[in-house]
Amino acid sequence: MNPHPRLVIAGTHSGVGKTTVTLALLAALKRRGRRVQAFKAGPDFIDPGHHSLVTGRPSRNLDGWMLGEGINRRIFTRASADADLSIIEGMMGLFDGSSPVNESGSTAELAKQLAAPVLLVIDASAMARSVAAVLTGYARFDCALNVAGVLFNRVGSEGHYRLLKEAVEAETAIEVVGYLKSDQLFTIGDRHLGLVTATEQESRDLYDRLATAAMETVNLDRVEALAEAAGLFPSVQGAPAFLPKRARTLRVGLAYDSAFCFYYEDNLDLLKAEGVEFREFSPLTDHILPDVDMLYLGGGYPELYGERLAGNADMRRAVRSFAEAGGVLYAECGGMMYLTQSIRDFEGRTHEMVGLFPAEAVMSRTTMQLGYRELQISEDCVLGTAGTRVRGHEFHYSTLEARGPLHYAGVLTDAQGNCQGPDGLVFRNTLAFYTHLHFESVTTLAGSLVAAAQIQVESR
Repeated sequence: MNPHPRLVIAGTHSGVGKTTVTLALLAALKRRGRRVQAFKAGPDFIDPGHHSLVTGRPSRNLDGWMLGEGINRRIFTRASADADLSIIEGMMGLFDGSSPVNESGSTAELAKQLAAPVLLVIDASAMARSVAAVLTGYARFDCALNVAGVLFNRVGSEGHYRLLKEAVEAETAIEVVGYLKSDQLFTIGDRHLGLVTATEQESRDLYDRLATAAMETVNLDRVEALAEAAGLFPSVQGAPAFLPKRARTLRVGLAYDSAFCFYYEDNLDLLKAEGVEFREFSPLTDHILPDVDMLYLGGGYPELYGERLAGNADMRRAVRSFAEAGGVLYAECGGMMYLTQSIRDFEGRTHEMVGLFPAEAVMSRTTMQLGYRELQISEDCVLGTAGTRVRGHEFHYSTLEARGPLHYAGVLTDAQGNCQGPDGLVFRNTLAFYTHLHFESVTTLAGSLVAAAQIQVESR
């Protein structure tokens, strides 16, 4: 029996319904009593949140450019060790990544790294025999890739599905495992950064509907068989569960609510292995900080909650006092925006924030920053020493307008090595980035943060 049954859910292009299909399969397999481990290809926080809510297990990010083959395999092996099977949701189109001329950062690259078969999702809403041509092209584009099955999304009727199935079976040897109907009730709302987050889901009704739909029109036995047919998984060094390097003595306040919920699960695990005990708090609703030695403010949607964040002056003062007293504070994207003087939202309304950095975060629907980033730390800081290079990604619709001098700890380049300017705002022991850094890319980062916080605790 395959010790790591696994299947990559890929799409012909963005918008075909990969997340809908993935959630439907996860929910249906969970209803079957399977322990399903979910993963997400690429730098995404929203889809993994939905995965986790469905499976009851933390979903993990895997990424060819940010992490590389060895780290991807290690994360996969560690997280899937006790699972019955793993489902890996791809990103964009199957072959889309950080370059137009190679597979770097693509779903295809990840599928090959994991020796995993691919289930291709095709939006068949306006297609019939042409699906066979599309599928043939995707299957033959890279002979090292195993496109083992296809699932049609947004199918109009059972009769429509029969036409699609017959076309594929007449022209290819690729297995057709079923379809999902076109149904508005399967849709998750979206906004400027993607889907509505799992923390904002009012109920599990959507997941239940998707589970029922998949059980009616998808051959789940064949889906499981495809996962079982995955190739022998390459041996991995250092794959067992994280072992704590020290006792959990450092208390870290983790901002977690509808405004701040973007975290890489492995970043949190690496911090736990360094002795961290997380204590969640909400900048939206709490008025005092928990008793902590360090703060971690993740990304999210502070621009959508500007009025509420501004109205919670007690929390804003508490965060600022913590930073001014020299406490170690690490912030990413939305967390960094919260630490500025104000956020100007899409409607032009200004909301007062913590005021740690003399700048305003200005939202604009026409100014998007998106892409892989490599940070070179230019001076010693709480994250590490000068010269350290860390990989991550940037995705936001805001820009910083300085209202005074800003001090940065690093410089960014993109996946092609082009300079993207400074990042890493510094104030005493506070370090705040637009970039979401993945700590697995340089595993000393978590230890550096913890060591810096412990020094501050011991100096009190």
